[in-house]
Amino acid sequence: MVIASLAGLAVCIALQRLAELRIAAANREWILAAGGREYGKGHYPCFFILHGIWLVGWVCEGYWRQEWSYLWPIWLTMFTLAQGLRYWCINSLGLFWNTRILVIPGKQPICQGPYRYLRHPNYLAVAIELASVPLFFNAWITAVTISIINALLLFAIRIPAEEAALIEAKSGR
Repeated sequence: MVIASLAGLAVCIALQRLAELRIAAANREWILAAGGREYGKGHYPCFFILHGIWLVGWVCEGYWRQEWSYLWPIWLTMFTLAQGLRYWCINSLGLFWNTRILVIPGKQPICQGPYRYLRHPNYLAVAIELASVPLFFNAWITAVTISIINALLLFAIRIPAEEAALIEAKSGR
């Protein structure tokens, strides 16, 4: 039962992420055609690799442990809420949603949906997903390791790069 659940969830999440990458690619083309600029290209592969390692990590660790967490209903609730928040972010940003840092000079940041309440709600949602999914299967090594690396990348590189891009875009440069 655990193995089938691992495989099923891994396939669903992988397909979801691939579909999101297609949306991001289409949105990227639209933003660039509208005069947008991309920032932080150098660190983008780090997140791409991190998410790949995360997926493989919790599948392997879950297979090795072959047990459900007795707290799985909590982790499922957290994951479901995080998915809801993430899709609220995607819907609120519309064509401006992306996995990359893309801005159009002179365009004001979007302040609707969850962005009315939090500066970077999508990163919060993803952080919750990165921690909660591995914990379904007691894959705590993956949950902790990936969460720490994600936090370091976000706070040291990604968020400062995004903030700088938003400031520059807001000024119209």
